[in-house]
Amino acid sequence: MKKMLFSLLALVALSCGDPAVEKYDPVPGGDGGGTVPVTPTPQPAEDHWAALADSCTNVLVTNFLDKSTGTFWSTPNDIEHSTTYIYWQQAHALDVLLYCAERVKESDPSRAALYLEYADKWYRNYANNYNRTYRGEGEYGGFFNDYTDDMAWICLTLIRITEVSGNAKYRDTAREVFDRYIWPRRVKVDKGTGLPWTNHAEDQNNLNACTNSPSCLVAAKLYEAYKENAYLDIAKTLYAYNIANMPDAERVEEPPLTYTQGTFGEACRHLYHITGETAYLAKAGAVLKYAFTSNRCTDSATGILRHEGTNMDQSLFKAVLIPYAVNYVLDDKADSYTAQTIKEKLLLCAKQLDKHLDRTMYPRMYCDYFWGTTFKDGTASMGAQTSGASLIEGVARLEKAR
Repeated sequence: MKKMLFSLLALVALSCGDPAVEKYDPVPGGDGGGTVPVTPTPQPAEDHWAALADSCTNVLVTNFLDKSTGTFWSTPNDIEHSTTYIYWQQAHALDVLLYCAERVKESDPSRAALYLEYADKWYRNYANNYNRTYRGEGEYGGFFNDYTDDMAWICLTLIRITEVSGNAKYRDTAREVFDRYIWPRRVKVDKGTGLPWTNHAEDQNNLNACTNSPSCLVAAKLYEAYKENAYLDIAKTLYAYNIANMPDAERVEEPPLTYTQGTFGEACRHLYHITGETAYLAKAGAVLKYAFTSNRCTDSATGILRHEGTNMDQSLFKAVLIPYAVNYVLDDKADSYTAQTIKEKLLLCAKQLDKHLDRTMYPRMYCDYFWGTTFKDGTASMGAQTSGASLIEGVARLEKAR
């Protein structure tokens, strides 16, 4: 049944621009890598992006997912044996599958259920956490890490699993991780109270945005779930710390990176819906719009999000931004001009990526680090594939909501 499922997904490869969309079928009897063209047929935008999302997500699953553990390799089938310390990155790769499961739960319930099975395996294998120091404490102990931001990203994905599956155990674990290991690390400095990057003595004054933005969002989501005022107080405290340390009104940090712009924007959006205070939503729009329009975050030649680097962390940054940008666009309380600007930029990025995917390589149709170029050779990256799949899943979600 699973083999049949993935064979069906291989029907998917499309290109933009013309009402007639290219569509490919797998070569009979092949390994899925070869393709033969069939007659182009007109296809509505929603179907186009949904089909391409199916393809890009399936490339991630086929090449980078260890199906026995539910965790992800850094290179296809871990050919470079470089996955040992891939921990925070696991959160964003699984997020792609969760957004896909949410999108197809009615049209393809078996695939949605399969992805949730992988999510449970991911949970039972502690998201590939290499730190085993606290495993004896219980399920939450398996997610302990010296890096505070790593635990915050993992908590956000644990909460997402609950949001998609309805099973509270994942969010309950996130709550334990936050209460026991994250918030107790807080320190008070001149510009407020925040969280250090690690629990190491040398980092007690290193309270960076990549730690305090996701932790602010975790606290806001825990308040929404459990209605305990302590979590709202924490979210507001971390919001204040982030604001006090921003280099200007739109940049979350220097240099501006897409993932912190996106995460702080999402934290602000949640705080708006909790409190009704419009300043939070205005800040969400400002930092998200900056990510898509500033020449610090975009490529001058194409206008799309820039190449942020080839290491595993850098290649994942856009995967963090995209879902939160889509959430803002779909929020009926968002500023309409800002939302439309971000939507147009998302579509511009998606069309560039669509144009630069090599269909002849499916299911090794890898996304490149920069969406304005085609992956040619070398070793494909889980980070780059996750960012590309996140983009197409996000645009498919936008089109479905129209």
